[in-house]
Amino acid sequence: MRDVIETALKGAEVSYEEPRPGAFLVKLPGQHKLATMTWLIVGDQALHVEAFFCRQPDENHAGFYRWLLTKNGSMYGVHFALDPVGDVYLVGRVPLAAVSEEEIDRLLGCVLTYSDEGFDRALELGFASSIRKEWEWRAKRGESLANLQAFARFADPEAGGA
Repeated sequence: MRDVIETALKGAEVSYEEPRPGAFLVKLPGQHKLATMTWLIVGDQALHVEAFFCRQPDENHAGFYRWLLTKNGSMYGVHFALDPVGDVYLVGRVPLAAVSEEEIDRLLGCVLTYSDEGFDRALELGFASSIRKEWEWRAKRGESLANLQAFARFADPEAGGA
């Protein structure tokens, strides 16, 4: 199994490490979320997939969690889940018999897609007040707003957002 995973990761040209036998930590580069760190862990019967998505929301809990649950119904291989403190992960399990290079590539593609494409919306739903404050703080000090531009429509007072 280790050889299949390693071959798939090399073929995908992603950086990874194997901190312990059968446990691979993969770095998936994104556009909205700069990197999604993803575990592939070989168990006795299944391959466990786990990636941190974002911390628990500051606000709008009902809207945030509703959005996550709505997304779960259309996802392949992984789904959104919470840890005991409320932080959000993408998790999944695949039977070892179903693990192939193609399936690993598909799973990593799904993790990257769900994490990267959903990241801005999740931040908007669960962290809008913090984003507005950060925008205001940076604008007052002449700091770069480049990585906040995705939120300009609701964070930028000049765009009618605050």
